[in-house]
Amino acid sequence: MNSIEVKNLKKNYGPVEAVQGVSFDVRKGEIFGLIGPDGAGKTTIIRTIVSLLKATEGEVWFQGKNVSENPVYVRAHIGYMPQRFSLYQDLTVDENLDFFGNLFNVPKPEISKRKEELFAFSKLGPFKERRAAKLSGGMKQKLALSCMLIHQPETIVLDEPTFGVDPVSRQEFWDILKNLAERGTSILVSTAYMDEADLCSRVGLMFKGRMLATDTPQNLLSLFSEPLLLIESQTPNITYEQLERHFSDEEIHLFGDGIHFTDKQKTGIAGLKKFLQEKNISHKNIRKSKPVLEDVFLKLMR
Repeated sequence: MNSIEVKNLKKNYGPVEAVQGVSFDVRKGEIFGLIGPDGAGKTTIIRTIVSLLKATEGEVWFQGKNVSENPVYVRAHIGYMPQRFSLYQDLTVDENLDFFGNLFNVPKPEISKRKEELFAFSKLGPFKERRAAKLSGGMKQKLALSCMLIHQPETIVLDEPTFGVDPVSRQEFWDILKNLAERGTSILVSTAYMDEADLCSRVGLMFKGRMLATDTPQNLLSLFSEPLLLIESQTPNITYEQLERHFSDEEIHLFGDGIHFTDKQKTGIAGLKKFLQEKNISHKNIRKSKPVLEDVFLKLMR
């Protein structure tokens, strides 16, 4: 039995179709990532899964139970971490954990035991007397995760948990998620960061309410079969604007400090270099590049 099953989910806000027939499942002990930009429908899907929204059409199942028919069961057994920090700012780390332990009817002796495990897990032990309002962004997210885990849910759902968090804290947070998955916890996480897709067991690529593809990151990369070149430039934005006059957006897009060029016509490095020189388009170097999920996403999106 899958931890979560979403079947042909549709959600409308008046005339706006926020989610358009999305289907996927989350298996036990895996990290499933909903990947896509703002407005893709990720938050709407998550709020429907945790019973905060009702689907316009389709079904959502949690641990074999229909979510719309069993909201009390879902809320008691799922771990949900919303987009915004939702803990009590005037309570300390320790007090927040006590509050959520009592909220979920965890016996007091068990709360103390679980807090020590969570402090070791999250490295928040030295800060347990600090008020939540005084924590850094990364530490707030770790506290929110710890409070969600105090009742030991088998399935957790996180809505863009690393948004606005510094790179080091992001890595630490994902290390915690991987550790949880190894222990058997099922995890559904949404993110707009394409590089985080590689940290998931499987991903669903979303755009404008539609699921473009669902598979492992490795299998999705195989969808990009064309040769890919990286045009390095000291002024990538200017180079990109110059290239736009000669190529479609299916062939070029900004990538880091350069431009990814999909070589559909098999022009090759020498041919492209000659073309850029003839058109007086600024560039520093051209080399072969391996596609990443961002390339796959843009291809599917178009």
